Amino acid sequence: MDADDVVLVALVNQPHDLDIVRTERWYRIPAKHAPAHFTQARYVAFYLTKAFGDCRWSIAEYAPIRGHELVRRRDLFPNESDHPRADDAYYKLQLGQLIALPRPIVSRAGRRILFIWTTGDKFLRAVELNDLLGKNEADDALWDALKASKIGAERQAMVRDARSRYRVDYWIPCARGDLALVISNAPRRLPKGKKWRALRFSEMDLDARRAGCLEKIRSVVRELGGSNYTRE
Repeated sequence: MDADDVVLVALVNQPHDLDIVRTERWYRIPAKHAPAHFTQARYVAFYLTKAFGDCRWSIAEYAPIRGHELVRRRDLFPNESDHPRADDAYYKLQLGQLIALPRPIVSRAGRRILFIWTTGDKFLRAVELNDLLGKNEADDALWDALKASKIGAERQAMVRDARSRYRVDYWIPCARGDLALVISNAPRRLPKGKKWRALRFSEMDLDARRAGCLEKIRSVVRELGGSNYTRE
């Protein structure tokens, strides 16, 4: 795997589906849920759900993608022709040999994420699921700074206040509330309330004044009683 290879991380719901990957070397994606431009991916990695017991919410294996075709579910499972979704369309990814990671990439929060786009460089260096995320270099630089400061966070998270739901770039749970961080060059709706603080930074802020941005984050975390999602 090269540093700039595109890697698609895909959710695997049941052990039977992983058995198919290992023995028959294909993986299916419902056409109606297929991520845009998935054909650009060179590799697919498998993120396991709670159905996998002690291995849940982790990525331990990946495989090169050799090709793909559009098929019906009945073509994939001829013995299940009466299945309610027998005529649904799926992309069948043909795979090469499964490759084991030296150590699994884990989700500390047990998040259920259907697909993640990442790079070969990020994938091979990742320790936890959040290491795979990030929308630009400024975002990744902030993540590295938060890790160096021992501030635990979840990236690209959906959060809720008393009024609504919001997608934020970082959610930092603290002892007396939560801090939401958004990286955007334009104003955005942010969580509000007694238990919420929110900060917005532009990419220029993070590029030119990263130390100041990090100190502002540290200050709010201290005001909220410190992070209660500390790194091990």
